[in-house]
Amino acid sequence: MEQNFYEIDSKNAWAETLQQIRSESGSYNFTYKDARKSENKNLNRYRDVSPYDHSRVRLTKGGEDYINASLVEVPAAKRAYILTQVKCHQYWPLGNEHDGEEEMILKEVNLKVSIHGEKEATDYIIRELLLTNLESYESRTVLHFHYTTWPDFGVPESPSAFLSFLLAVRDSGALNQNVGPVVVHCSAGIGRSGTFCLVDSCLVLIEERGNLDAVNVQEILLEMRKYRMGLIQTPDQLRFSYLAIIEGAKQVLARRKNISENVLSDHHQNSLDGQHEDEQVNTVSSNEPKGVKRKTEFLKKEVVKEVSESKINQGVSENDWDETEPLPLIPQNKPSSDTLEERKLSYISERTVSSLTSLDTANQEPKNTEFAEEDETITNNTVSIANLSSATEKNVNDSEIRKRKRKERIDKTAETVQKMRQKLQDSESWERHKLLLKKCSIGAVLLLGMGYLVYRYYVQG
Repeated sequence: MEQNFYEIDSKNAWAETLQQIRSESGSYNFTYKDARKSENKNLNRYRDVSPYDHSRVRLTKGGEDYINASLVEVPAAKRAYILTQVKCHQYWPLGNEHDGEEEMILKEVNLKVSIHGEKEATDYIIRELLLTNLESYESRTVLHFHYTTWPDFGVPESPSAFLSFLLAVRDSGALNQNVGPVVVHCSAGIGRSGTFCLVDSCLVLIEERGNLDAVNVQEILLEMRKYRMGLIQTPDQLRFSYLAIIEGAKQVLARRKNISENVLSDHHQNSLDGQHEDEQVNTVSSNEPKGVKRKTEFLKKEVVKEVSESKINQGVSENDWDETEPLPLIPQNKPSSDTLEERKLSYISERTVSSLTSLDTANQEPKNTEFAEEDETITNNTVSIANLSSATEKNVNDSEIRKRKRKERIDKTAETVQKMRQKLQDSESWERHKLLLKKCSIGAVLLLGMGYLVYRYYVQG
């Protein structure tokens, strides 16, 4: 595969290679009649990007079942993705940290989206959302991975930044088979989304087969195009896909080699430890009273249990995510044993407790210190005031820092959106100019043709 990349790159033949892929996939005999229905035309962002009938996703909530989304499967890699169109629409709450609401109600489908945490990296943001069905009161956790530095029709600055993002998605378990297809979206749902899915699938196959040359990128892309038309929009995106796969494969294979070496080393060490333990047991057992071994095993279990309970009761905040800690896995969609009434009561109870907690905190009175000595009371109050002052000052500083960062982020987002809109307007303007030039050219050719015929008829007889 690496040799194939250098052959194409040395000739700068990425446009020709992508055109060949388009020609081959253009011969697929798949229909998209539902996308062409009059009631669905306005639900397609672009006229030339339609979901095939056999792979389109059907909605089960709301008045219509149509959405421009496709289920793309790569059975060899045990991967499945839902690719769709979304752009410039806020479908999750911003949260108090960004001067927004903590939850959002989607009335059309009777769902509620709540934000529970946010972790910001250099090129992307990870959010933990809670999606609640307001009819059945069933909830599920959703991890939202937002790549913020990938331009429309373009590619990321480097494969390393993109691979860091892909690794974060993988480590969360969001791409595993047991959690269902992951939803991947961009403007058209074919360019950036297609790049992400192509690189991920190829790396899975390379990791399984242990060989970079065991994967044919173009064949996999053609196979994916059987589920959604137009995957990989530009020559730059195709070239970037190759680069990301090559760099990612080297990391994957190196990690696989290290794991294999560690497993062999551990196996060898365990064998030596086992022999050593057998010698110790044989030496001690003759002097060990009856029942001591069973008591030792029981104490070990009690210690493990106590440590586990201690970790559970530590209570780490959801907003204090550590860069080194793995993200929570997305739970499987298991049927709940609770009745509808129990879920309603639980939902209402949670909201009531939340409100009461806020109210109690706001109206909290000082503790009664009538049994304390006067000097101790004064000292405690002084410390409390000092701590309160320090905490207030820290909160003010943190608030100022958050506001400054938020303003910078908002300004950056606004600038990016403006550039995207300007680029789209320029693209649409150029398309109109091309259409006008095409019509003028056709008119000129027709005019010259008519003039030539008139000349032949009247002048040359």
